[in-house]
Amino acid sequence: MQPQSLNIAGIGKGFGADDVLKGIDLSIRPGEFLSLVGMSGCGKSTLLRIIAGLETADRGTVSIGSRDVTDVDPSDRNLAMVFQSYALYPHMTVRDNIATPLRMRRLSVWSRLPLIGRMIANAEMLREIDASVKEAADVLQIGHLLDRRPAQLSGGQRQRVALARALVRSPSAFLMDEPLSNLDAKLRAHMRGELTNLHSRLGATFIYVTHDQIEAMTMSDRIALMSEGRIEQLGTPDELYRRPSTLTVARFIGTPSINLLPVELDASGEIVLFGQKLGITARNAWPGPATLGIRAEDVFPAADGIEASLVRTETQGADRFVTFNLICDPSISIVMRQRVGDDLGADADGNVRLAFSKEGVHLFGSDEKRREITVHEQVPA
Repeated sequence: MQPQSLNIAGIGKGFGADDVLKGIDLSIRPGEFLSLVGMSGCGKSTLLRIIAGLETADRGTVSIGSRDVTDVDPSDRNLAMVFQSYALYPHMTVRDNIATPLRMRRLSVWSRLPLIGRMIANAEMLREIDASVKEAADVLQIGHLLDRRPAQLSGGQRQRVALARALVRSPSAFLMDEPLSNLDAKLRAHMRGELTNLHSRLGATFIYVTHDQIEAMTMSDRIALMSEGRIEQLGTPDELYRRPSTLTVARFIGTPSINLLPVELDASGEIVLFGQKLGITARNAWPGPATLGIRAEDVFPAADGIEASLVRTETQGADRFVTFNLICDPSISIVMRQRVGDDLGADADGNVRLAFSKEGVHLFGSDEKRREITVHEQVPA
């Protein structure tokens, strides 16, 4: 299987008066695992269906390798799609479900008939199909299930059958539309590892649609985070987490969600939080309101910090997430991540002073775009 690149240029799509995709440009490298992630309605599934040929774009082009497939039928694009619903034939065995794409492509209509098909079909072709089915089943570790029907399988097993049916075609790329969303949390976590291992073994190009940022962060080489029909940011999971380009990206990526505080920029670009200068200057910024973003792991108790009141504590294994309301503005909450057993530093009333790592600060202007900052050794007078 030779992995292929995919190139999407200027793709636009509307349904009635609604512009669902607003000029998408995206290049996917051969053998890359790229996730399209975003809230429901952002256009990610529509984009995947356009790549597959199941939807027609109003404008723009789709290319696989050097081949323009914009007007090519879905069956001639050599792309395999895995759906959320698995889309298995309930009356067929696992073996027949996996073999169906090959039989449709390689056998005549008469040779596909259930009773006389094997008598009139090319014997060598049937052996090749059976061998391909067994190989795909072995890769997905479902060889022992080939004679069962979908109703006899668990959700995870059905998903593997759907993957095997895609794999058996040796496609140029795999397109996956929220394939794990019907599974329970434990099985979903297990299947994330299975998909990552499958991608590593095959070296194939994967395009994966999900609204679950944990799936995207744990499996992807790169992530295209979409919002309102546009790509907000394209980059590695680490880039989206550590350097979000907009407030939308900062809010979406990360668990728990990033802490956001209203600040002001003075005439020199200095960040002012509740009347206190922080010793951080925004570069190439103008005076006015802005937003400070701080991850939970960059918050810690400190004697000279902002006073806050304890709201609740949530323990998750070795870590705990502690939520506070600010005393000066109780409508603003801050979440701090700590190791279980670390001192909160709270007084008898449950109040604590909180500070944060300046190196972990994210600043967003009034246009919600990221601003670069400079951290000073000392707070300017």
